[in-house]
Amino acid sequence: MPRRTATMLASTLMLIALLCAGVFIPVPYSEMSPGPTVNTLGDHDGEPVLQISGRKTYAASGHLNMTTVRVTSADYKMNLVEAVYGWLAHDSKIVPHNTLYPDGKTEEQSTQENAEEFSQSQESAKVAALKELDVPVKTWVIVSTVVKDSPAEGKLHAGDVIKAVDGTTVKQPTDVAKLVTKHKPGQDVVFTIIPAKEQAAAEKKNTTATKTQNITITTTTSDDSGAKRAIVGISAGTDHTFPFTIDIKLADVGGPSAGLMFSLGIYDKLTPGDLTGGKFVAGTGTIDDKGKVGPIGGIEMKTVGARGKGAQYFLTPAENCAAAAKDTPSGLTLVKVNTIDDALGALKDIRTGKTSDLPKCTAK
Repeated sequence: MPRRTATMLASTLMLIALLCAGVFIPVPYSEMSPGPTVNTLGDHDGEPVLQISGRKTYAASGHLNMTTVRVTSADYKMNLVEAVYGWLAHDSKIVPHNTLYPDGKTEEQSTQENAEEFSQSQESAKVAALKELDVPVKTWVIVSTVVKDSPAEGKLHAGDVIKAVDGTTVKQPTDVAKLVTKHKPGQDVVFTIIPAKEQAAAEKKNTTATKTQNITITTTTSDDSGAKRAIVGISAGTDHTFPFTIDIKLADVGGPSAGLMFSLGIYDKLTPGDLTGGKFVAGTGTIDDKGKVGPIGGIEMKTVGARGKGAQYFLTPAENCAAAAKDTPSGLTLVKVNTIDDALGALKDIRTGKTSDLPKCTAK
């Protein structure tokens, strides 16, 4: 056999061997890719995404699309060939596995966490939109979760309204931890609460629950990586009562990143006219009760997915702007927003044709 032929054959066999080996070599990475994008002003699976009753609504055209990212599952074992292909592809991103699933988080735990964050983002979106419209919303602090085998287990329950701690009125969730940590581990702390069942019954009757209970709990020492402090084993959150019904019908979506677009969709449906001027606007970003827009993950994949569906403008959290602007899809304008007010101002510029006034994202 001629030497050249032998060399080419050997090289080919070596390449085949390397490719075969790459298929079986696991690597500690996961893949992100563009997920579905859904118009909050439209329908999904045959029904409106936003359903509002008890208040006059207005028809809205155009698009205010929320965007998503697909990720490989927690137990998916990526091989070297897949990782290399993903690194080279424009419409996917390869990231360390523990970025998506830190501390060995399972698929079930991740799904549960995403569902809880999605539920909270819906509540915050409603509050932010109604505050922009000067519609009053009743808000109170509640027990969000109770840690298993903690001092609070069996004494406090998810949904209990926290009125006071040691006689000091609680106005926001952070007040609870501040008051508890004034104690030393082993000391008693007194929670004044309205039990969740009584609160639910009052809401059903559209009345105000007033009957309170004092619950004494002995604190213990924290066991996390932070400074040692007194804890009782709960996390506090907020709950709200709205003056009319707002339902967000969107299954199989998790995480908090759709908050901004939900709030804009609600605002649009509750006001005459058209926020987008018929333009295709997509976006992303968390939102809190005060209308502050927060950063999200997978921004590059969300812009790719949005442009692929026809988006012309993309409302981008300010903290994500630099990353998004490094590789902006052609034909898509990235608009920087810090608050819901920023987003509403940008939409006004878009629908009136004053796009030169838009605060655009730039790469650092």
